[in-house]
Amino acid sequence: MDKNAEIDMKDVELNELDPEKQPMTGDVQAVGGEKNGSVKLKVPEEEVTFTGLSKEELMKVAGTPGWVRTRWVLLVLFWLGWVGMLAGAIVIIVQAPRCKPIPEMNWWNQGPLYQISNFMSFSGGMADAEKKLDEINQLKVKAVVVGPLHTVQADMLETLDLKEVDPTHGTKQALVAVMEKAHKKGISVVLDLTPNYLGSAHWFQQDKLTEVVERVKVAAEYWLNLGVDGIKISDFQEASLSPDWSKFQAAVQGNRTEDTPNRLLMGVVEASTATEVSELVNTTGIDLVLSDLLNNNKGGVDYIKDMDALHTVQRNVGWGLGAAQLDQLSKQAVSQSLIRLYQLLLFTMPGTPVFTYGDEIGLKSQGEKSPDMVWDLQDPAEGAVVNETAEAERKEHVAVRKWFRTLSEMRGKERSLLHGDYYSLHSSPNSLAFLRLWDQSERYITAVNLGNKSETVTFKLAPTEEVKLPATALVHLSTDSALEAESTVNLDKLELAPGQGVLLKFPYMG
Repeated sequence: MDKNAEIDMKDVELNELDPEKQPMTGDVQAVGGEKNGSVKLKVPEEEVTFTGLSKEELMKVAGTPGWVRTRWVLLVLFWLGWVGMLAGAIVIIVQAPRCKPIPEMNWWNQGPLYQISNFMSFSGGMADAEKKLDEINQLKVKAVVVGPLHTVQADMLETLDLKEVDPTHGTKQALVAVMEKAHKKGISVVLDLTPNYLGSAHWFQQDKLTEVVERVKVAAEYWLNLGVDGIKISDFQEASLSPDWSKFQAAVQGNRTEDTPNRLLMGVVEASTATEVSELVNTTGIDLVLSDLLNNNKGGVDYIKDMDALHTVQRNVGWGLGAAQLDQLSKQAVSQSLIRLYQLLLFTMPGTPVFTYGDEIGLKSQGEKSPDMVWDLQDPAEGAVVNETAEAERKEHVAVRKWFRTLSEMRGKERSLLHGDYYSLHSSPNSLAFLRLWDQSERYITAVNLGNKSETVTFKLAPTEEVKLPATALVHLSTDSALEAESTVNLDKLELAPGQGVLLKFPYMG
């Protein structure tokens, strides 16, 4: 090769650059978009998807000794756990305390009875009473007891007509209308058929007793056919001595079926001891006896003795203060604080509370005359001229009515108060306390001070009682401002102000 050829070859080699030294193009860039002497190639990542084992592969693995042992272990553990839970449930059921069967309860045991002695105390008579059933229904009463309303002149048997309504009280049609509306609201109606209610002897002369009982029986059948839910009579002791008493009883209580509510036979007794009341209940078959025991007794010791004697027949005993004489509660409880105290007592005693119209607001009795019922308890209209005394009385009526409704609603819901067992805890001339409980339900202690001085109440069960009291209890309701609701009190002793009462509660302790 000649010299010129060699020079040309060297020029070609010099003009050829190494790839690393060649300029970067738009297709090949360094990281971060900056150009440098290195070339970075983008290599797509290889996607890996898990497809699991095929059926054939699973079948091969499932048959291996390791998996067979694992399945058996899991199966055994499952059944051991299931059997263990079943055994535990059985042990809990066996060891858990049994619930007591609910005693047979009639409608007159489930709430207060509300007496309307006559309709003349209502501004519009029976028509007004029909309109006021909505307000009466708010009191959670189970029945209204109306009458006596029939035609009779004092001590004159020949004028007795038990099937007719005295025109001064209204008409039979109006009475039926009241009854029908009451039924629509779930309120039963009991009619008082005390024959000689205007005279000196309720059953006229003793030698006429058999005749009068027969006439009352016929009238009872007549009114029951019209839809009355029960019959009330006064001076029940005397009526029960009649040879025809069993016939009268059968006329009211007969034909009872599971499909129809039982009809009430209610008798009033006065000036009888608790022992005599208990004997009447056990020997006559009466459904409910209303006595005046609270009127005659003057202290806590007497009240506790009577409750001790009658609590075993509580479903046949009615309690009232003035109710046996159709008087307002205020005739005995002269102050508003005592009215609330007696409402608390009546709603928590073992038996059926019976009230006369107006007791729910503390209506004041007016001597021998029946007081006119006060219904308008609404706030006065804005800008109206208000009498301060009348306004204070209205507010007090509203407060007492609220207290009454609270107690009535509570008694209808709490089993311990509705049909619970009774235990006396304390009694003194001016104070008393008792316990109401049912099975595993919440328990209640009622304590009241009837005196005009502060009283220390101690709570102590008889040594023979198996029930235990806790160290403390909660205040559920109280008329004493010093005992606030939901506050805790010690049960070793409790200080009650004069004329005050409290309802304590504590849970079932096993």
